[in-house]
Order: sequence, then C-alpha cells, then structure tokens
Amino acid sequence: MKNRQIASFPVSAIGLGCMNLSHAYGEPVSREQGERVLLAALDAGVTLFDTAAIYGFGMNETLVGQVLKPHRQKITLASKCGMQGVEQSNGSKVRVIDGRPETLKKTCEEALRRLQTEVIDLYYLHRWDKQVPIEDSVGALSDLVREGKIQTIGLSEVSATTLRKAHAVHPIAALQTEYSLWTRNPEIAVLQACRDLGVAFVAFSPVARGFLCGPLDIASFADKDIRRGMPRFAPEHHAANQRLLPAYNALAQEAGCSPSQLALAWLLHQGEDIIPIPGTTSVEHLLDDLGAVDVRLDADVLARLDALINQNTVSGDRYSAQSNREVDTEVFG
Repeated sequence: MKNRQIASFPVSAIGLGCMNLSHAYGEPVSREQGERVLLAALDAGVTLFDTAAIYGFGMNETLVGQVLKPHRQKITLASKCGMQGVEQSNGSKVRVIDGRPETLKKTCEEALRRLQTEVIDLYYLHRWDKQVPIEDSVGALSDLVREGKIQTIGLSEVSATTLRKAHAVHPIAALQTEYSLWTRNPEIAVLQACRDLGVAFVAFSPVARGFLCGPLDIASFADKDIRRGMPRFAPEHHAANQRLLPAYNALAQEAGCSPSQLALAWLLHQGEDIIPIPGTTSVEHLLDDLGAVDVRLDADVLARLDALINQNTVSGDRYSAQSNREVDTEVFG
C-alpha cells in the first residue's frame, strides 16, 4: 500500500470509511462481519480508519475501538463530532447538529471511551453548526489539542471561506467532503483552498455511493438506506444516470480494472493530497477497492472520464433540500 500525508501522519493512499458497518445503508452488519472487514483492511495495509459519533449513535466508534485497540499504534484514527444522537423522552435517539464548545468537548470524552484510546489522531467537525461561529467550534477543538485529547483538527462539508476562517484559529489538517466523478463540488473552490493552506483532502463516497461499482438495484435498497432520500437515486434521475454506465464500464475494461477501481484511480490521479475513504461491508469489495492504488490511467482515459461523468452530465442533486441546508459546501450555479 502506498502512502499519502495528513499533517505529520503518513497514511495509506486509500483509507477505510467505517460508516457502512453500522449506519446509513440499512441494518448494521454483525459484530463478526465488522471485525472481518476492519482486520482485512489492516492486513491489506490500510492505516487510515474513519468513524464518527453519529454512525450508529456510537456503535461504530465502539466497534472500531474494540477491534483496532490491539493495533492502535499501527493506524491513524479519525473520528468526528458536531453531529450526534440525542436521546428523546421515549428512549429513541435523533440526529442533532450541535457545534457548541461544551457539546464538542463532551462528545470527544465519549468518543475516547468508545474508541478505547487516550488520543484521537484526527478529529473532524462533522458539520458546521451555523448557529455557532466556526471560530468558536474550532477554538474548542484547539483546546482539545492542547489538552492532548486529539492531535489534529479536521472539517467536513465546509466551503473555502469557512475553511480559511477556521484555519486562522488553528491549523486544519484535513478537510473531508464528498468527491467523485459524479460529485465535483470541491473543484469549485475548496480543493484549491486546501492546497493553498496545505490541508489534506479526504474524499468520502468516492465510488458515488455504489453507483460506480456495478449494477445497482434501487428497488432493493433497505427502508433505512439514506440513498432513498437522495435525488440522484430517485427513479427518474437514476434511469438517466444509468445511461452513463455502458461507456464508463467500457473505460474500466480498457484500463484493465474494475468499475470501482476506475472511480478510485481517477480520484488518486487528481492529486497526491487526495485520500479516498471508500466504505464497504464486504471483504471482497474492500480488496477490490484497494487494488486501485496500482491502476495507472493515461491522459486520454482521464480526459474521457472527465467528459463522460461530471456536474453537467449527472442528473439530480446529491442531497435533498434539507441536507443541502445543513452543509456549507459550494454548489454549481
């Protein structure tokens, strides 16, 4: 496995987004299956593991902590705060965005316990709470750095302007945002801002939430699959987007790789500062994804990919109106 850099941490060029094991795409996998995927990633050379307080309302951090504690010194451990589950009077939990300093510090203490570690290497503000100045939220995270509870600070789904404001308070080590062939929003401004400031770019959903992996039957999505609420997977948009796949799959065949590897290789070719973190519940899919580090794409293939799948050829928005209000990323006009 080749390495890339986040602050002082050399990390695997492809990390593992752990969310899928506990959250967002239907029922969580079993503890045993989650362990298989995490340890297979470790064995394959993955050293960047990404989780969050919101994933399974703490279940994912607990799983990662239990499985990877014996291997803690081998990995760079990333988690997120600012979006978590809050218990209701009936015992259920609801997702809440809360960037108040006291909440972020409390969430960190809970994360440290669940992750069974004394320090989190990279701690992201999962969403900017627009009711709280970004300077206040990052100030709280900088307190955690000084206290030795986290090593570096990250941001997720913010604009170039917000990144610059945050970076003026405390150096930001990484910015995490959705980036793939079919989600090009980072190319508007924030990717360049990261490069101006020396901030690593971590790309989540790099295989387009499974769309670029192979045949995808939207009718088979679980009731709690978050893609059910995403416009691109609505029947009319999905049908339009599927028309992109024959040419895309032909390019993968030409490049001698799987469709998933083509999507990840395209990202890796966008710059040495970009680290994709695909997620999966399958060891087979995991190993296929990691094979992308060895895929070389020439300029002609890259140009044809760019022309085939981009913000002008993909049908539908990436998020619902509500989700778009919750993020701070730039959008195409």
